[in-house]
Amino acid sequence: MDCPKCNAHMNEIKVEVLQGAIVIDQCSSCKGLWFDNGEAEQLKKSWMSDFLDSGDPSIGKTYNRVRDISCPRCGKLMNKLTDKRQPHLEYEACEEHGMFMDAGEFTDFKHETLMDLFKGLVASLKRR
Repeated sequence: MDCPKCNAHMNEIKVEVLQGAIVIDQCSSCKGLWFDNGEAEQLKKSWMSDFLDSGDPSIGKTYNRVRDISCPRCGKLMNKLTDKRQPHLEYEACEEHGMFMDAGEFTDFKHETLMDLFKGLVASLKRR
């Protein structure tokens, strides 16, 4: 599979959790992460996933500007979504197959803080 943002090769990463193994894909270049449906939510709860998002968040922010990306599984255009609990966090999702998070976004998604409330307010003001 190739990265939907920079077209580099995606490497599989296996994570052992209580329910078994989860395999996600990480871009070899931009370090973005592909999660099949439900995997990000499942990994959010696992301490074993703390090491997954090894990319540079500042590089991830530059790739966050890339629009009109296609699902690496089916080729359909993915939707740009915001996390309901953290509205400053934007990611791309294919309804049928999964979601793509740029470098740094999964760490932000995983660790909700009081600062996320402030970031969400700022993000909503910028979108106006």
